[in-house]
Amino acid sequence: MKALVCAEFGPIGQLRVQDVAPPAIGEGTVRIRVQACGINFPDVLLVQGKYQVRPPLPFHPGGEVAGTISEIGAGVTGLRVGQRVMATIFWGGLAEEVVAPAKAIVPVPDEMDMLRAAVFQGGHTTSYYALKQRGALKSGETLLVLGAGGGVGMAAMQIGRAMGARVIGAVSSARKIEALRTEGFSELIDYGQEDLREAVRRLTGGEGVDVVFDPVGGELFGQACRTARRYGRILIVGFASGQIAQYATNLALLKENAVVGVNYMSFFEHERAAVERNFAELMEFYRQGTIRPRIDRVFTLDQAVDALAAVADRSAIGKIVVAIQD
Repeated sequence: MKALVCAEFGPIGQLRVQDVAPPAIGEGTVRIRVQACGINFPDVLLVQGKYQVRPPLPFHPGGEVAGTISEIGAGVTGLRVGQRVMATIFWGGLAEEVVAPAKAIVPVPDEMDMLRAAVFQGGHTTSYYALKQRGALKSGETLLVLGAGGGVGMAAMQIGRAMGARVIGAVSSARKIEALRTEGFSELIDYGQEDLREAVRRLTGGEGVDVVFDPVGGELFGQACRTARRYGRILIVGFASGQIAQYATNLALLKENAVVGVNYMSFFEHERAAVERNFAELMEFYRQGTIRPRIDRVFTLDQAVDALAAVADRSAIGKIVVAIQD
């Protein structure tokens, strides 16, 4: 089969599409003929050796896939060959075939196309876990989303709105502002043009926000923390800026704020019943039309390096997908 191979940790440009042996199927797993693979920022960190975990080398990046089951391992029930499925696998997806644990498999509903299925889990499941379990976001509260034009940020915007919150999005360019307006969002901040803290003060009448959703980190984090009101929750989702920010702990004391880490991989591994409940609720949002992944660009497997680069340079608005098969 063909796959994008990471032979050693380093720059994205050193990755190559190669002919490799298909992965072996084992007990409790299924083989998927991959039709599409969603690209997320952790994929970029994984190939550079900068993520919290390091896959054994060589490996294929790509953490979420959609495709059809082509083979079922021993002990697997409730799934069938030919079934359309999506899976969160953390790596291995940029390949024509992948073997995934049966517990990671979710059937693709009839109303969802395979490109959206390939990008639905990464952004939306992480964002929902962050806002529901870690941030305890309530209807009527105010949510500030940093990096709102990216895949995870836009998912958080949609989910926050679906949960009944007032949603404020912060982005780095006028182009992303326009894209979010087409998605129906009106309270937006271009932090490349105005001070984030002052803009939030203006929009909230000086009251601040209840929850900060931050997948960006870096210098912006410090500004965002100062927008939280009393009992505010600051969600650390990632570091798309490449910089791990520092928190002024006096803010936690003065405003009684909580700084909360969000690690979906840990949630997925240890709280399966809650993972499944979250996904069922997300699918209901999808059926109602309140959430819908926005696909920015579609690449082929031979263009997979370019797909990763589009996520790394934060030029994408919404999600990037690699189409593996027709």
